[in-house]
Amino acid sequence: MPLSGRGVLRVVASGVVVLLVPACSKGTAAKAGGKSDAVVPVQVEQVREESVRRTIEVVGTLAAEDQVTVSSEAEGRVSRIAADLGDRVSAGQVLLELDREKSQYNLEQQHAALARALARYGATDPANMPPIENTPDVQKAQAELEQAQKAYERAKELNRRQLVATQGLEDALAAHQTKQASYDASLQNAKNLRADIDASQAAVKIADRQVRDTTIRAPFDGYVEKRLVNLGEYVRVQTPVMSVVRVDPLKVIAEIPEKMAPWIEDGQAVELFVDAYPEHPFVGRVARISPVVTSSTRAFPFEALVPNPEARLKPGTFARVRIVTAKVDQVRTLSFVALQYRYGVNRVFVVDGDHLAMRELKVGERLGERIEVLEGVKPGETVAITGVDKLEDGLKVKVSANGNE
Repeated sequence: MPLSGRGVLRVVASGVVVLLVPACSKGTAAKAGGKSDAVVPVQVEQVREESVRRTIEVVGTLAAEDQVTVSSEAEGRVSRIAADLGDRVSAGQVLLELDREKSQYNLEQQHAALARALARYGATDPANMPPIENTPDVQKAQAELEQAQKAYERAKELNRRQLVATQGLEDALAAHQTKQASYDASLQNAKNLRADIDASQAAVKIADRQVRDTTIRAPFDGYVEKRLVNLGEYVRVQTPVMSVVRVDPLKVIAEIPEKMAPWIEDGQAVELFVDAYPEHPFVGRVARISPVVTSSTRAFPFEALVPNPEARLKPGTFARVRIVTAKVDQVRTLSFVALQYRYGVNRVFVVDGDHLAMRELKVGERLGERIEVLEGVKPGETVAITGVDKLEDGLKVKVSANGNE
């Protein structure tokens, strides 16, 4: 009997174990069942089909529209430097000056030569010169010629009346011919004097230009990029002295993808973003487009002009260029926040009744807060847009207004 009692206990104990084990399993299953039945509140939106104007974004380089190295047009020693590196200059503003003493002497010499030529011609002002026939030498020669003409006419009459010998007539004729030659020579001399005056005037202008060339001026509004000479340095003709760059407007040089070229034209607006002002767009316009595609990049080079009155943009820097083209497409879009990115794959969760169905997407262009969908969903389908990173395929959900119910 004791043995039988111990056996019963074992049986009873075994029965307890048998009874307890199923009870424990049932509780665990109940808890698991509770988790799988949990409902997650989500907000949703429908996949849209809408018209989108295509844009392109490329990287370009800012460059000065005008950039020139100013060279000296005269010889001399640098006597004054009026502008230096980084200075803003206006068109015609003095950059530097050369010693003008020798040039000034040459100008005075040419003025004297002009005055001498005017005196020989019988004038005091190049702007009010008398006609050639009214110069003193010509008038004198003309008076002598008229007198010789009259003497010859008298000699002919007297010879006809046989009051003067033939020799007297011949002498009168010779005198008349001599005076005629003198008159012609005076006319020619007056023409030569007139030509000398013109040459002297030209020489004065050249000398005056040489004096003015000793002052070197800015060719346009801009900034001094580099100074190339020093005070006291002797410069010759065509010696580079300063580099000046115009920064308003600037031009941005970039390339248009071949497939988008038909939808971009001259005058089209562009937006620029630079690292120095990442949140501030600069607006410009397409100025010119190359008619030939670059074979290595399959793109068309273009230039756009960008106003830069405050000189915030600098030549040589990179810029991100955004152009809204004339190309309009019908595309499917959804909010960018609806995407879940896992292992190189974009996914979205479509609401199917009260459960989620995961779809892999092929996406296109980013459109502000939305994104173009090429494959994976259809227009009108409902997708979850809240708590996307925690969503899973098959999860039970409840659509709510704020995602918190």
